[in-house]
Amino acid sequence: MRLAAYQPDIAQNLGAMIRIAACFGLPLDVIGPCGFPFSLRALRRTAMDYARIADVTDHDDWAAFRSAQETRRLVLLSTRGAVPLWDFAFRPGDTLLVGRESAGVPAEVHAAADAAVAIPMPGGGRSLNVAVSCGIAAAEALRQLRG
Repeated sequence: MRLAAYQPDIAQNLGAMIRIAACFGLPLDVIGPCGFPFSLRALRRTAMDYARIADVTDHDDWAAFRSAQETRRLVLLSTRGAVPLWDFAFRPGDTLLVGRESAGVPAEVHAAADAAVAIPMPGGGRSLNVAVSCGIAAAEALRQLRG
């Protein structure tokens, strides 16, 4: 299983995702361009020392990510997801993709996803922070696959 961030806009959120990836032992793909200068050194403050132990791969753009993705199933986390997270059956080779904080993902990326899942929000909120969503989905996927 992998995590992927599509053109992140906010360095602190990417730093949190690096920490999530390191703590869960999951590789993280960063799909550029980012909305800030991207380097693990620049993210040291937000990712703390986790940037040192995280497995992070930087892709110049969507095409570079897709060509490197192999045959993994792409699972998009989206407020427009057709399936609630709790009802989705994860597989070991899945890549969990989150979009930009400001705009999600474009239609072509949404269409390329093998599945689009939404985190139910019974409290009525519109959306969660992308790093929080990434952590929730990664924990659920790992819970399902633990056996």
